[in-house]
Amino acid sequence: MNQLGQWWRVIATGFCFAVFGLGGLFLSFVVIPMIRLITHDQTEREYRVQGAIQRAFHLFCRLMKFTGAIDYQIVGAEILKQDRNCLIVANHPSLIDYVLIASQLERCDCLVKSAIWANPFMKHIVKAAGYIPNETPDDLLSTCEQRFDQGNVLLVFPEGTRTTPGVVSKLQRGAAQIAVRTQRDMRVIHIRVSPSFLTKETKWYQVPKTKPFFHVEVKDKVEVMPFIAQTTSPTIAARRLQQHLADTLFPENTE
Repeated sequence: MNQLGQWWRVIATGFCFAVFGLGGLFLSFVVIPMIRLITHDQTEREYRVQGAIQRAFHLFCRLMKFTGAIDYQIVGAEILKQDRNCLIVANHPSLIDYVLIASQLERCDCLVKSAIWANPFMKHIVKAAGYIPNETPDDLLSTCEQRFDQGNVLLVFPEGTRTTPGVVSKLQRGAAQIAVRTQRDMRVIHIRVSPSFLTKETKWYQVPKTKPFFHVEVKDKVEVMPFIAQTTSPTIAARRLQQHLADTLFPENTE
């Protein structure tokens, strides 16, 4: 029975990702052009695209759960939906972490690496949603500041890439730098996947013997001002904040 269930999850996962690809094309060439046609204000247009992405991701997560590809639980989703004017930071154990979190946020900005902007399936979506390219630091900070002033939240994965199972994770300093220099707090999300699935080292069809369970927990906010008040150097404040964030996201590394 375990072998049969494993084969079914291979089929279910392949089906879900095929639907995801088709959904991306539908958003790019049907939904987004319609939003552009009826919405003239750029900011409002971006919000509507982000709302469409949230609803599409919500349906995709439900589809993965319905087909038995995965199971998941999001603890504290209502708290997350009320957040404004802050960063949302999470660990990154699997390919669908962003999808799970963004499925709960009707308005959500995201830092996007340059490779996504060159992806023919994704570039139209990230551009229309107003997502922020992770490129020049000066432009990045001013753009983030502008979005925060509008009450937006910014989703960041401080690791920069998916976690490698069994390897101690190291955070890049970008999220802490943004938080310190814009003086915005951080909402922490911790994701556990058991058994591991959709990691950087595995293909989508390499499913585990038992159904993967995603536990997404919305945790407390990390206040930034105490770190800024401890020193006159933003660089040192960001370094200390980064270490605190690492201890919060990966408590097992400090045991």
